[in-house]
Amino acid sequence: MRQTEVSRNTLETRITVRLNLDGSGQGNIASGVPFLDHMLEQIARHGLIDLEVQATGDLHIDAHHTVEDVGITVGQALARALGDKTGLRRYGYAYVPLDEALSRVVIDLSGRPGLEFHVEFRRAVIGAFDVDLIHEFFQGLVNHALVTLHIDNLRGDNAHHQAETVFKAFGRALRMAVEQDPRAGGSIPSTKGSL
Repeated sequence: MRQTEVSRNTLETRITVRLNLDGSGQGNIASGVPFLDHMLEQIARHGLIDLEVQATGDLHIDAHHTVEDVGITVGQALARALGDKTGLRRYGYAYVPLDEALSRVVIDLSGRPGLEFHVEFRRAVIGAFDVDLIHEFFQGLVNHALVTLHIDNLRGDNAHHQAETVFKAFGRALRMAVEQDPRAGGSIPSTKGSL
């Protein structure tokens, strides 16, 4: 079963993530940051994973610690659920449009953390959400999931659309990468023999 539960408690945040890579796209998200909740629901739905996130944080300061720590905890859960990655496709990619916006996300379940994040948001906030925190979320996820992730927003005039295409494309790319490859014969998808 490729599912797990991870809790992370610090002086700034208390977070529990439940993740099932073989789910049906169900999201149960309560981070205290409504825009982040909306984006995490996109990952669940488009990644066809079941994702539950319960978080409380020092939102009286700002959303930074909560968003970053949710990324870290989702990354830890993803790494644990992937196990030794036997028989997986390993690579995934997706292009997702939303009206005028278009984003491309490419992922490698490489065992090496690396993030290339190329998104020039058209404004600094979406509602009350600081768009800089999207980078922080993905940096935390990448560092703890041990994946290589390239995120490119190719066009867009509306910051909400830009963000939503990024999260939807991430979900779709992740879905592809974590799928079992029937031709792989249960092998590790690397000439090194491990990831």
